[in-house]
Amino acid sequence: MSVWHGDLKKRKPSGGRKRSYRRKRKFEKGSFPAETMLGEPKRKVERERGGNTRIKILSDKYACVTDPKSGKTEKVEVVRVVKNPANVDYDRRGVITKGAIIETPKGLARVTSRPGQNGIINAVLTGEEKTR
Repeated sequence: MSVWHGDLKKRKPSGGRKRSYRRKRKFEKGSFPAETMLGEPKRKVERERGGNTRIKILSDKYACVTDPKSGKTEKVEVVRVVKNPANVDYDRRGVITKGAIIETPKGLARVTSRPGQNGIINAVLTGEEKTR
């Protein structure tokens, strides 16, 4: 089963039904979210439109964390996922998406990349101290 991003079955602004005039097309095909978790590095390479490739991180334990004060970036280990404001369920399960707050040995950091689509976890230190 795949995700479909077409709009053939939606209703008209008047409330009337739109009848499909063709079948589903391959360019309307979507994919399921990667839902990146904390764990041993595991990646998935998918073919995208135009023969391009997309690297999805399924799980990883390292992040490239930038310190905005010094401007230096280091690869550090992620201790845990503190909060994910994108989705309450992701927050409970510890899924890493853009905007998630992660705990590192350097302090709390906010994820700025899209791990399920960019293939890397980039984060910026928030300046907040670790709380447990």
